[in-house]
Amino acid sequence: MDPECSQLLPALCAVLADPRQPVADDTCLEKLLDWFKTITKAGSSLLLLQENPCLVELLCHVLKPQDLSSRVLSFSLRLAGVFAAQEDCFQYLQGELLPRLFGEPGPLGGAAWTAPSVRSGWIQGLRSLAQHPSALHFLADCGAVDTIFSLQGDSSLFVASAAGQLLVHILGLSMQGLAEGHPSLQAGDWPVCAQKIVGHIEESLHSTAVPQITQALNVLTTTFGHCHDPWTQVLWVRLSPLVGSLLEKDPVPAAHSLVDLLLSVARSPGLSSSSCGLWETLAQTLNHLSPTQAGPLALGILKLQDCPQVLRAQAFVILLQPLACVLKATGQDPGPSDVLDSATGDSLTVDALLSSKAACVGLLCRTLAHLELLQPLPQRPCPWPQEPLLGAAVTLLQLCRGSASPASDVGRHLCALLLGCVRVQRAALDFLGTLSQETGKPRCPRRPCSPAAQLHWGSMSSACSLWGRVGVRLSDLFCPCFPWIDALLCWGGPWKGRVGSFFMSVSGPQELVTEVFAVLLEYLRSPDSSPTVLKKAFQATFRWLLSSPKTPGCCDLEPHALLVLRELLPVLQKRLCSPCWEVRDSGLEFLTQMTRHWGGQAGFRHALLASEVPKLTEQLLRDPESYVRASAVTVMGQLSSQGLHVTPVSPEHPGGQQKSLLVELLHILSTDSEGFPRRAVMQVFTQWLRDHHADVAGDTEQFMARVLQVASQDLDWEVRAQGLELALVFLEQTLGQFHSHCPYAVTPPVAAPAGPLAQALQPLCRVRLFEFAFRALFDCDRPVAQKSCDLLLFLRAKTASSSGSLQESRSGPDVASVEAALQRWQAGDQGQPLGDLEPEVVLAVLRSVDLEGLRGALAEGSDHMEKSPQSLLQDMLATVGVLGENEADCY
Repeated sequence: MDPECSQLLPALCAVLADPRQPVADDTCLEKLLDWFKTITKAGSSLLLLQENPCLVELLCHVLKPQDLSSRVLSFSLRLAGVFAAQEDCFQYLQGELLPRLFGEPGPLGGAAWTAPSVRSGWIQGLRSLAQHPSALHFLADCGAVDTIFSLQGDSSLFVASAAGQLLVHILGLSMQGLAEGHPSLQAGDWPVCAQKIVGHIEESLHSTAVPQITQALNVLTTTFGHCHDPWTQVLWVRLSPLVGSLLEKDPVPAAHSLVDLLLSVARSPGLSSSSCGLWETLAQTLNHLSPTQAGPLALGILKLQDCPQVLRAQAFVILLQPLACVLKATGQDPGPSDVLDSATGDSLTVDALLSSKAACVGLLCRTLAHLELLQPLPQRPCPWPQEPLLGAAVTLLQLCRGSASPASDVGRHLCALLLGCVRVQRAALDFLGTLSQETGKPRCPRRPCSPAAQLHWGSMSSACSLWGRVGVRLSDLFCPCFPWIDALLCWGGPWKGRVGSFFMSVSGPQELVTEVFAVLLEYLRSPDSSPTVLKKAFQATFRWLLSSPKTPGCCDLEPHALLVLRELLPVLQKRLCSPCWEVRDSGLEFLTQMTRHWGGQAGFRHALLASEVPKLTEQLLRDPESYVRASAVTVMGQLSSQGLHVTPVSPEHPGGQQKSLLVELLHILSTDSEGFPRRAVMQVFTQWLRDHHADVAGDTEQFMARVLQVASQDLDWEVRAQGLELALVFLEQTLGQFHSHCPYAVTPPVAAPAGPLAQALQPLCRVRLFEFAFRALFDCDRPVAQKSCDLLLFLRAKTASSSGSLQESRSGPDVASVEAALQRWQAGDQGQPLGDLEPEVVLAVLRSVDLEGLRGALAEGSDHMEKSPQSLLQDMLATVGVLGENEADCY
């Protein structure tokens, strides 16, 4: 510990021990505790206490009957645990102090125990203390384990959770030494603390009280999740019958905690591969839980890497049951999939769906969310029932809209429950968008192609004869690596329709895909769709358009998707005129995505230019909502880059054009009162400069000068930071031209002549890029200063090989005046501009400024001085008047 801190520590301990003094806030006490943790990790706790006896006096003073603050008492308990984590210091404090702090004579028997912060501090202190065998004997002797048992049911969730975590830690610490030397140790030979904890868990599992069962299951879940030693196998063999007996109760108690435990055991490397009946228990649990409770367990089983195929099939059936019931209730065939067919007859799922609106909505939303998580995983079931799932998602959306045709009383009841349900609409649209990833992908083959199959399919003639003679299913023989597929499709003849139908069924029949787009358009057209539903409908539509089959060698939308687009654009026009700003913003976001992907394709360009969408988008640049204006700026920037921004003629000047988009965006950058549109303008300008946009390339220097002048005065730090990004792009382009024309660029040891370098830096000086960068170097917002520092370091590195000759040839520019101005700027006086700079001056200043040191200071943070322990102690003492006001560093 620093001598300065040692001098301040006695006064601080006296303040903390005095109930009449105002107590420091929790933040200061947390920082103080973190400081002590750092000290004890780096050195001896015993030496620290011997050199600073005031700390022991503070811990002893806490035990005196007085009206001490609960936060100071909690701090002292945690501090004692930190010191006692080292065994020699534990022995030093064990005499009377630790038993009184953590035993009955201490806070446990006093009025302060009613404060949750004191109980939490007691638990955290023991958690820090329990690091060595001596601590285990102490816990067993002082009765702390029994107290931890009772705190599992504490009214404070934080205290209850911490108590459970502490039990897991004590159990693992008890078994730590024995696990290595005696891997086959029986449960009866376990240490005292471990036997006591396991006995308590067994007692809780036998209980009829659900809270006690939940506590025991939670402790076991954490244990198997963190400990993978051999003793955990012995523990599971001992407790698994008790866990399995919970399934005999109706209803199953603490079902969610039971699911968490079984999945934690299944993920444990030592248990999942052992013959301990785990898979049988999982199968029984799936059958005994309600549909709502079984869903998370089914998803967890399907996510496992090593799991019996029979159990995976059972889990997938349970996961699909709610959607299968929906298909059956609406009179739809679940399809040829055996999985969907076996999932349709579950009466419990039907009862759960029809019990109430809340239960129906919750079960369907969870099912859709689980399948959405499962779909992209490599270990998902194969074959994947793409068509039935598509049908179920479409049917749910139709039920919510009231456009479905139920074929039974169950279907009509479902329609009544789901009509207008926004939650199910959002979940179904998300799932529908996820299913679009399957479009155009071949089904996973049920088995690899055998050599005999490959031989038969070696030629088209044998393929046709094989099909005709024995009726072999093409889907069973399909292998996507075969090059004859394209030839077979192009061959024609009587097989063309059959082969084409097969490949259409790979991602679902065209009728079903058409139905998907129909229901999406229905939602986008409907005036009843909420803004959040519309946003998800736009997202799902884009994903389906993006995944539509492409013609080989063509990136454009396929014909059916173009037809959808032509129907979609009038809907988008309507939404861009919506009175709800969220809807207008979602429409612009959708247009941005489409333009980014298909802006260069003829079909999309023709359809877009034939609509009113570009004109409406330009009008939204003046929208009253700033988010919409920002989105409109982004879209207009993309449209202009793709040549899709058609400037209309003004009524006053039929032969002329309105002001250009560049002028419009500059106006927004200069006058908009909100930061979002101005940030969007800077991002568009940066992209335009990278892409050599026509409006920028015409007079790049004038463009840069105007934008940097405005950006340097902006009050939004993100706009200034984006201005530096724009400056960096211009800098790279300018120096790139210099290096490409420099005859010495290939030979680094030879310095480039000064003339080309000065010529390359002149444009940067003319647009006042360096004044902008130097001013940003001392910006009050650290990200701006860091970005400026990086830019200037990049420039110095790029010009290092040529700056020497340039420096020698310069005719005495006034570098001192620039350096003086920078010093004033650093002091906060940034009123005086630098004026016109010459390249020689810029390079000289770059060499004189300590950019590396400045970057290090910026990375360290502005409050590194105030974070010092000495500053913390001074601040805590100053708040109670022990120190003078001028002796405090912060606050």
